[in-house]
Amino acid sequence: LIALVLAGALAPSIATAENNVAPKGFTALFNGKDLTGWSYRDKEGKPTESLAGKKAATDGRYTAKGESLTVNPYDQAKGPHLRQFYTTQEFPKDFILKLEFRAAVNADSGIFLRKPQLQCRDYLVAGPYKMLKKYKAQDWNVIEVVVKDGVAHCTCNGEVLEAALKLPATGPIGLEADRNTMEYRRIQIKQLP
Repeated sequence: LIALVLAGALAPSIATAENNVAPKGFTALFNGKDLTGWSYRDKEGKPTESLAGKKAATDGRYTAKGESLTVNPYDQAKGPHLRQFYTTQEFPKDFILKLEFRAAVNADSGIFLRKPQLQCRDYLVAGPYKMLKKYKAQDWNVIEVVVKDGVAHCTCNGEVLEAALKLPATGPIGLEADRNTMEYRRIQIKQLP
C-alpha cells in the first residue's frame, strides 16, 4: 500500500520531467519538440533567424531529436566548425539554471551563461574537470547553475565545477558546438526576484 501511494505521488513529477515540462517556478528553455526560442546570433548579438517550429538549424549542427536538443558533429560542407546557439531571450535577473546532458566519447561543448562559457564535455576524457567522482560517462548528468549578483556557482551531479564564475549584467543562455555529439534535455530556468 505504501509503495502504491509513493508511486502515485511520484508519477506526476516523472511525467513532467519526461515531457520537458518545467517543474513549478521554472520555465522550460527547450520544449522537447523543436528549436522555438533558440537562434544563432550575429556579431552584434542579435538573433539571426527564427527557428520557431523547426526541428533543425539551417546547418544541421543543432537539432530537436526526441526529448533532446542535440549538438551534432561538424560537417565541413554545411558550415563552420565552431558554432554557438543561444536563447532568443536574455536573463538580467539572478537565476537558477538546471539541465541534463549526455556526452559522446571525447565530446566537447559548452554552456554560455550570458556569454562566459562553462565547459560541458565528456569530462573524464576531455577535461577540464577530470577529477569528478559522480560524473557518468555516456549517460545523463545534471548541471545546476545558481547566479547571484553576477556570479555563477556551477555543479555537475552536485560536485563543484566553478565556485564563482563572473558574469556580465545580462545575456542569453547558449550551447556550443565543437566536437562529437552532445545531447541536452530538461533545460529549465527559474528567475529569482
